[in-house]
Amino acid sequence: MNMKKPEFGFGVHLMLDGYGCDPEVLQDINVIYNFLDEYPQEMEMTKIMPPYVFRYKGVVPEDWGISGFVLIAESHISIHTFPEKRYLSLDMFSCKPFDTDKAVAVVKERFRIQKCEIHVLDRGQEFPNTIEDSTHVVRMDRMLRQRSR
Repeated sequence: MNMKKPEFGFGVHLMLDGYGCDPEVLQDINVIYNFLDEYPQEMEMTKIMPPYVFRYKGVVPEDWGISGFVLIAESHISIHTFPEKRYLSLDMFSCKPFDTDKAVAVVKERFRIQKCEIHVLDRGQEFPNTIEDSTHVVRMDRMLRQRSR
């Protein structure tokens, strides 16, 4: 996978929905905490705070679970688990390119996911990554505005 940052584009957003997960893993708050504590380094990201993880009990009894997130210098990683439904959702958004195949493989292995849906978005596609590119975008924008007058 090409890990070089492109000229334009803010970052990659990986969204993973996992089904058939191990419910024992999904309900263990220490497992979720340790995952969020270790995963950024495993993905070559920079953790800038300890993970924040809590147990959720809502109006619908079977929708309880563990939710947590960790801020990384590159953006964030969040996870929500639903042990009784053997389901988890994970988001990883980063302005630094990362190996999405590796990210998915690690999550599938850790949570023993049987089936998953994966969505990868390139966000901020017009975001210039260098001053030179920014200058070009601003000049083009000004030219288009003058033409439209």
